[in-house]
This record gives sequence, C-alpha cells and structure tokens, in this order.
Amino acid sequence: MSALPQPAEPTSTDETTQTDGPDVVTFGCRLNAYESEVMRNHARAAGWQDAVIVNTCAVTKEAERQARQAIRKLRRERPGARIVVTGCAAQIDPQKFGAMPEVDQVIGNSEKMQAASYLTPNPERIVVTDIMAVRDTAEHLIAGFEGRARAFVEIQQGCDHRCTFCIIPFGRGPNRSVPIGHITDQVRALLAAGFGEVVLTGVDITAYGADLPGRPGLGQMVRRLLAQVPELPRLRLSSLDPVEVDDDLLRLVADEPRLMPHFHLSIQAGDDMILKRMKRRHLRGDVIGLAERLRALRPDLALGADIIAGFPTETEEMFAQSLALVDEVGLSHLHVFPFSARPGTPAARMPRVPGDVVKERAARLRAKGDAAMSAFLASRVGHEARVLVEKDGFGHCEHYLPVRLADGRGAAGDIVRMRISGLTDGQLTGTPLS
Repeated sequence: MSALPQPAEPTSTDETTQTDGPDVVTFGCRLNAYESEVMRNHARAAGWQDAVIVNTCAVTKEAERQARQAIRKLRRERPGARIVVTGCAAQIDPQKFGAMPEVDQVIGNSEKMQAASYLTPNPERIVVTDIMAVRDTAEHLIAGFEGRARAFVEIQQGCDHRCTFCIIPFGRGPNRSVPIGHITDQVRALLAAGFGEVVLTGVDITAYGADLPGRPGLGQMVRRLLAQVPELPRLRLSSLDPVEVDDDLLRLVADEPRLMPHFHLSIQAGDDMILKRMKRRHLRGDVIGLAERLRALRPDLALGADIIAGFPTETEEMFAQSLALVDEVGLSHLHVFPFSARPGTPAARMPRVPGDVVKERAARLRAKGDAAMSAFLASRVGHEARVLVEKDGFGHCEHYLPVRLADGRGAAGDIVRMRISGLTDGQLTGTPLS
C-alpha cells in the first residue's frame, strides 16, 4: 500500500453520525468517513431504523480493539438494535467479528457500498466476498456530509503495492479509479448542497488513473476537475506517495490557488535501510527533494507526514534519522503511528523493537511534531487567512490550521477572510475583514 490512510481524526477514534435513520460509527480514515455517508444513505433509503452500522479500521491493532469495545458498548446501550459490522477489519477477519454475540451481521467492504445489501439483506450472518477479485469502483453520488462544511470525495480504491507493514490492500483490494466525469458530478452536487471545500480521498490517490483508458494521472485529473468546476472554491488532497507526485500536479501547486497549500506525504520513516525493509519505493533523499520542489513553487505551504516509530530492526541511530527529517523537511502536521504488527504481513515476522522502546520513540516523535506545529502556528500570526467555517465560529484556514473567529461570524460552509492576530490554546484567533 502506498500510504497509511490519512486520518480525518486520529485513527482508532470513532465518530457516530446520528440521524433519523440508522446510526453509523466510523473508525479511521477519510475514505471510511466518505463510505459511512454512502452506507447511511443506502440504509435510510431502505427504511432501516433501530440499527447501528460500525465501519471498522485495520491500520493498527488498537483500531480493531476500540472497534470491538465500541460494539460491546453499543449492545449494552441499544439491546434491541440491529448491529452490522463492516470495514477493513471486518473484511480481513470476518470470523472474529462474526463470533461476537453482540453482532447481528458482518458485511464486506464491497457489499457495504451496494444498495442491494440494504434493500434485501442477506440472511447469512457473514456476507464477505473476495475483495481481491473486485475490479470496479462504484461511483456513489451523495448529497453531502451532515454536520460538515468539508466533504470527502472518493476518487480511487485499493492498492497494488505491498509495503511489509501494511494489511490494508487485503481489506481494500486492487487499485481501481473513478472516472473523471463521475468525480465532477459528485463535486458539483456537494457544492450545490452548500459545501465550501472538497477533499479528494482514496487508499492510494497518487496511483489514480493507472487502470483507466489513457492512464490519466492524479495531476491531470485534478486539473480537469478544477477546469470543469470553476465554482469550486477550495480543493484538498489526502495522503500522497512521494515518488508518484507527477509534473501535472506540481504545475497546479504553482498556478492554482484553489488547491490548498497543505500536502500530506506518506513518508513512514527517515532512514533508508528501514524504508527498504518497509518495501517503500522512495528513499530519504526523494522526500527532501520533493519538499524542496514544493516549497520552491509555493513557499508558504504546510507539509504533513505519516511516520511509523519502532519499525522492526530500527536502531536508535535509524530512529534519529526520522526525528531529523521532521526539521529537514519542515513537517508541521505529523501523524505518528507506533509500529503495530499485523498478522499476515512480512513485518510481523521481523525482529521486533521492545514495546517500551516503541512507545518512547513514538512519544518523542509526537513531541517533535507538537513543537513543529506550535512554531508553524506562531508563524501565521499577522498574516491574512481564508477560513472555512465549520461550526460555532471555528474552522480551518488554507494550511489546515485551526482558527477561532473572534466574533463567531460565519455559517458552516462559509469562507471568511480574516487577519490572524493571536494564538490561544493551540488555535489561531483573528478578526474577519470586510
């Protein structure tokens, strides 16, 4: 897999969407957030009422543990509800979830996106097919994300890479892309529903188009989307593989102000030997080179990254390379993952770093990331920003930094131009400009 799914919130935290239909509990990445909305719409259209859908994540063992914990809690709180479990963890090990007495049914990642699964539910307790045999990506059009000002649009599914630490390809299947016409239709529908910002998401979005006629790359697709939807005010991209960022995308970084200046890179480590043992396709120098090119094109941009702490065989010297890379590249938005062995992956058979060392290294990386974020936040004071209002006078600016509007101005989905005047409790503050 090219990238750990970039979290919309910290991986392994759940979000419950409560509506007049079934509830949906979502774990993990932005793609899961998108798919949860599709499932909620399917289940509501099919008339589901007293039901809960749990959309699981398999990135870490902790994510699975929290999902099982949430399922048990749901059954205690909702003894009469129908509980359906799906998502990557359920796809990879359906028997484990099917054996839980709290669970009424387990459905796979392919089945969960099909309206028929909700209209005429399969009587079997476990309905999970071979995800590796799936070749089509369903182009689901949804009206929006309830309670959100920012919407996610799936442009791609699956992954053809085999990083040694990653189990996700076995939960998502092979790479398959959504045609540009369907993406354009989805974005227009979301804009009509009042959303001010769209995030293009998937499992490995820089692999976009390899399976489509003409093999259009991610940069070409984004360029065509922005040209065909001139009314789209803000566009973001989820996690990018450093070696797959193409020239078309780099030109957009330089020339397209609607493409937000915040890019998240799937780096995973800062040491070349560890990167090779991870079976990544980039080296440390590739990351530094890409960051230099991006900053030359757009000097004020923000860079984030996924980094794994305590990968098997990682020495203190190797870990120091990851720590140093945060400063060398200027990473401000850091997602740190303590190494979590996934059964069935090559990394699970490699010599382990002691658990207490893994935790300590993850804590040091997080502290480094917190310091980098604090410095970047402070550097924005005095600058102008355009803030997407999300709720209660709070939102995020172009660099995906949290901003509190001094007078609470703006409705959800509005984009407010403002002057950043201060920094309080990790949030920028400012006054809207006329």
